[in-house]
Amino acid sequence: MLTGIVIDALDVARLGRFWGEATRGRTGGLRLRFVATSEPKGAYKNRLHLDLAGGPDRVAEVARLLALGATPVDIGQGDVPWDVLADPEGNEFCVLRPGHPGVLADSGLVAVCLDVAEEDRSAQAAFWESQAGWRVVESCDRGFRLRSTPTGTVSLVMGPPAAPKWTRNRLRLEVTRGDREPGEFLDAAGNEFHVTR
Repeated sequence: MLTGIVIDALDVARLGRFWGEATRGRTGGLRLRFVATSEPKGAYKNRLHLDLAGGPDRVAEVARLLALGATPVDIGQGDVPWDVLADPEGNEFCVLRPGHPGVLADSGLVAVCLDVAEEDRSAQAAFWESQAGWRVVESCDRGFRLRSTPTGTVSLVMGPPAAPKWTRNRLRLEVTRGDREPGEFLDAAGNEFHVTR
């Protein structure tokens, strides 16, 4: 089962506090696990990012996140119906506006988004269904969405555009498997993920 997200952090305590407050502790049962690193984030877009619900007062929610230490960022998104921010260590995340497709909650974590190139789409869908125990609930030209249950508040969204892979991903999926040795592995598109027992 997909059970969490591993996030590299220069300051584990600070980043943990930020995300605890940013999500209001609402992560759909996924654990956010922060691991120490000495490498700052480079000037590239992460291949995995988190989406938060903006709720009925998205403007106030964005202001709250900025007060917690987030900053607005431009990753070339253009005019989109969501706000792109970065956490205190530069990891991008989105704040989705009310009515955004697939959002089933008014606050907290609502999506974990992994870049997937068009040519990797089928392999990634099959791979993550088998690893995460989540099922594809939506598929379209832009990608696909998996959920643990049809009404689960957090979805795993995969689709283009796929950012180039420059280095080890700072955010990684974590699955719990009793039938596999723990460790770090690569998915069908070369993204690191963790297995725990």
